Amino acid sequence: MAILEKLEAEALQLTPRERGELIHRLIVSLEGETEDMPEAVARAWDEEIARRVADMEAGKTVWIPAEEVFARLDAIIDNAR
Repeated sequence: MAILEKLEAEALQLTPRERGELIHRLIVSLEGETEDMPEAVARAWDEEIARRVADMEAGKTVWIPAEEVFARLDAIIDNAR
């Protein structure tokens, strides 16, 4: 237990950012990387954005002007009232 107390005392000397990084590393050491970790989520969004841009550049997507989208939404809202 003495080593745990020493580690805790030393960890409390770290900046909040450093403590956060330490916490992250310890959790990863216990659970492994998970898909819902911020880095994994950011990576997944980057991949999705790249896929959508590639589809756009290849002409695979149908673009609808914003004005048309908003007009459609307004119509849906008006019909719901």
